[in-house]
Amino acid sequence: MDKAFIDMEIKNAMRSGDKPRLSILRLVKNEIDVREKETRAELTDAEVTATLKKVLKQTGETLEGSIKAGTNPERTALLQQQVDVLEGYLPRQVCGAELEAIVDRVLAETGVTDKRGMGQVISAVVAETGGNCDKAEVAKLVGAKLG
Repeated sequence: MDKAFIDMEIKNAMRSGDKPRLSILRLVKNEIDVREKETRAELTDAEVTATLKKVLKQTGETLEGSIKAGTNPERTALLQQQVDVLEGYLPRQVCGAELEAIVDRVLAETGVTDKRGMGQVISAVVAETGGNCDKAEVAKLVGAKLG
């Protein structure tokens, strides 16, 4: 995903009057602009995707807080819509049985048998999924398999 795609999606959201999509995409664009000013270079597609993931994580945490507070259902609904929008732009997350199969294969390939090699296995799984997995879930799976 690149910056031009985000700009195009902002224009489409403006035309269609999709306020939740527009507001979250503007937030992503702002984060991209801030990072470009900090680095004084244009972000690569991978960095744009990483920025999108960062905004998704922050928005998800805010959503969790809003759900726990339970005081503003409209805000919670808006945050949920924004999380859904951001998730739609990211590749599908590897999870469940598919992730467990990857963990099993990496364990067999690396020959790691104790928790001292856990970091190596987690890194290999994350690399194999292209970062499209929950690292905490990977760590939990690896830890359970190693003992």
